[in-house]
Amino acid sequence: MQSPFLESQPIEVSEALFDAGANLIESDGLEAEATAVLGPMCFQSQFIDCMEMYADVPTVAQYLGCHQDWFTRCACPMKVDAIAENGYALTIGRFGSFGYEVEPKVGLELLPPDEGIYRIRTIPVPNYTPPGYDVDFRATMQLVAGTAEDLNLHQVAAVTRVEWQLDLAVYITFPKFIYKLPHSLLQKTGDRILCQIVRQVSRRLTYKVQQDFHSKLGIPFRK
Repeated sequence: MQSPFLESQPIEVSEALFDAGANLIESDGLEAEATAVLGPMCFQSQFIDCMEMYADVPTVAQYLGCHQDWFTRCACPMKVDAIAENGYALTIGRFGSFGYEVEPKVGLELLPPDEGIYRIRTIPVPNYTPPGYDVDFRATMQLVAGTAEDLNLHQVAAVTRVEWQLDLAVYITFPKFIYKLPHSLLQKTGDRILCQIVRQVSRRLTYKVQQDFHSKLGIPFRK
């Protein structure tokens, strides 16, 4: 069965995950009580991952530095628009729960490496006001030289591990009817959906970047 993050389809959280709210109500014995807090709710996710590139560090660094060439192509099917020399506006997909849906758009800036550390941060999208949400995206990435023996690859001259960490916070102001649900239920469901989104997007993007890099250099790539 093909993994969902390899399909060229818009990213969309399934209705099964939306139904998790009802399951949580039953399992926790919670009732839909009104909450006094009507301000933005914060959902957070931390994610650490890496990908292997079958080339030396300078070759990988040169490729990553030319993000104008590969970023838009590899982020598909997400819609990407360049908004600055190192900035892009991404339309992520449709997400929601309990009858509330949002199609988030976020501006990301891919900063040049500083002492070998690559950083990505959020930037405003020109002429766009997020409808009821705000995103704080902070990612760091570094290149670590490895050996082909680490991966049992005997026909590869060099291996570079691209190691990265993401700290993501999303602030959402819901319609008033959503706040009738228990705060703990909203928090659990929101955190769960956010973690699923991060995993799905990161794995899909990682795989496409690996494919693009090795194809461009004519290097066989083991899936």
